[in-house]
Amino acid sequence: MGKISDIINRTNAFYCVDCGKCTSACPLSRFGDYSPDRLVERALLGLPIQQDLRLWSCLTCNRCKEACTYGVEYPEFIREIRSVASNEREKGVCAHGELFSLMKLFTFSHEREQERLKWVSKDLKVSEKGDILYFTGCLPYFDIVFRDLGVNTVEIARSTTKILNKLGISPVVMNNEVCCGHDLFWNGDIETFKELAARNIQNINDTGAKKVIFSCPEGYRTFKLDYPEFFDFDFEVVHISEFLLEQLEEGKLELHKVDDKVTYHDSCRLGRHLGIYDAPRKVIAEIAGDFVELASNKENSLCCGTSGWTNCDGISEEIRRERLNEGIDTGAKMMVTACPKCLIHFKCHMSNRKGDYEIEIVPFENLVARAMGLI
Repeated sequence: MGKISDIINRTNAFYCVDCGKCTSACPLSRFGDYSPDRLVERALLGLPIQQDLRLWSCLTCNRCKEACTYGVEYPEFIREIRSVASNEREKGVCAHGELFSLMKLFTFSHEREQERLKWVSKDLKVSEKGDILYFTGCLPYFDIVFRDLGVNTVEIARSTTKILNKLGISPVVMNNEVCCGHDLFWNGDIETFKELAARNIQNINDTGAKKVIFSCPEGYRTFKLDYPEFFDFDFEVVHISEFLLEQLEEGKLELHKVDDKVTYHDSCRLGRHLGIYDAPRKVIAEIAGDFVELASNKENSLCCGTSGWTNCDGISEEIRRERLNEGIDTGAKMMVTACPKCLIHFKCHMSNRKGDYEIEIVPFENLVARAMGLI
């Protein structure tokens, strides 16, 4: 119980008064038997919650954190309990046969060099060294796994690079880039996460980069909030939406209107975790003929229903269904997302229900590239 007691103290879980505010905000509780305060209560009573499968269902989406008025750090509580559980060989139900867990370890291996830059076509200008680096994350690997859904995640990387090229930037891209470790961190494998972090920081330092741009909110969140817990580094990290808004405000970015009604889905990492709500909206507003908000947006946004490729189930599908229906209710033709995983999860849900959703899920970077006449 010693380790659990320490976690309770670090995350202020002892302040929980069982008021139910977190449960009323939790997307999981809307469709199934899940209650954040109930798991906290079990921990406070000394029950072995690391053996509770529901531990791995938490989306760590931060809606409970927004609702809690007592300062309980529930997502961090879950993450740290998962670390204890992982050390005791407990784990959740991994989606896709643990493929992504194996993939993260593969990218870390010294035994075989990656070929992750095959997405770099001849029309793209990239560099091996320079001031600005583009961290592509798992996009090349997602593309292989989910191409049958029509996701084409490498097009996000291509669009981002085309945008940067148009702005006169030939970004550094790394063939030796490894997984940021986001999922390992949130699923309790802290030691492997730290090894990945150290490798990425060293590889980026070797390029001489001073600024690292991300199109993936999870990668950005991991570098901005989690890496500094363990390592020091001097380079700046920024999300592509923040970078583009800066270029727009300086008059360096020219965008043409798209004659469609557009709405925007806040991902939990970019939104509630990092507080970035305005940057993507301001850029989209310059493009969309008509920009309209979803019913639940910004701090109250619904997430895509799964985190860390773990415990994806019928409840996850219900959350996606509700979110997509919110998009349809706006009358928008496109729902833009800045998160590759949200794109994948929505597309996956839609692929099993052909014709049910008359709305297109569009990556933020692809929309901007289209407005710049690049695709």
